[in-house]
Amino acid sequence: MTPTVRLLPNAITVLALCAGLSAAQFALKGQLVLAIGAIGVAAVLDSLDGRIARLLDATSKMGAELDSLSDAISFGVAPALVLYIWAGDSSGAGWIVALTFAVCMVLRLARFNTLLDVEQPPYAKEFFVGVPAPAGGLCALMPVILTLEFGDGWWSSAPVVYVWTVAIALLLISRLPTLSLKSVRVPAKAAAPLLVGVGLAAAAVIQYPLIALATALLLYLAHIPYALRRYHWLANHPEAWGVPLRERRAIRRSTSRLRLRRPRFPRVAGNQRLNVRRTQDHVVRGVRTYPAESQDRSRRRSWRRIGLRQRNR
Repeated sequence: MTPTVRLLPNAITVLALCAGLSAAQFALKGQLVLAIGAIGVAAVLDSLDGRIARLLDATSKMGAELDSLSDAISFGVAPALVLYIWAGDSSGAGWIVALTFAVCMVLRLARFNTLLDVEQPPYAKEFFVGVPAPAGGLCALMPVILTLEFGDGWWSSAPVVYVWTVAIALLLISRLPTLSLKSVRVPAKAAAPLLVGVGLAAAAVIQYPLIALATALLLYLAHIPYALRRYHWLANHPEAWGVPLRERRAIRRSTSRLRLRRPRFPRVAGNQRLNVRRTQDHVVRGVRTYPAESQDRSRRRSWRRIGLRQRNR
């Protein structure tokens, strides 16, 4: 493989860096739609550089470090600056929130780099730890997207913007599992419907780009409870690690069918109910009575072993 081809993934990473940093310039000029589009282009390029590097067998330590630095600027610094410029807050609270978001993004990327050298169970490859950087950078811009599409509202008020930004920043550094698209396998039967869905999504992006982006981001945030449930299920079922999706569904169905329920005592009806005497010192279960825990244990075993009911004295 020629050295020029091996530099292709790093070149894509540099393009993502340039696209993300250009968002700040667009925001300074008041072109917020172009600013959001630039960060979206950076997210697309960020998803491609790693895949191309693995396909070309051109992965390197320099590429990994360059990718992290690019993500810190494109999805940490650039969205924070866009939010601060858009909000126009001169009190200082907006700048504190922007710094908080940028710092949390850098911490999230630093943790991601350290986890690369840590041995993890096989099922952990299907998940990210916390919200990934591209999704977090775009989700932080949700108030800007809604304002550009629908105008001013409660979503554009300063308290809501600050709370939303801090919440996304906390999701970045959280330990919540989120699904990784790298492990998604599309069955052959679903190829045609998937292509139709891609065509519809492309049409929606062309006609209503901001609405389509906001819908995709909300759906992504809504999938976190499902990812958390799937993560815990895989952690408790080692037999489902590394198996195809069809076999994993079969395992899930079989375990749900074999799930045991707590035993229930039979209900007493008819004339048998008359034979049961409820007293203060005995607990009635079915047609037998058992003495309270405070009574003598040997006395309890003696009458219980022969199946007789103790009478009041």
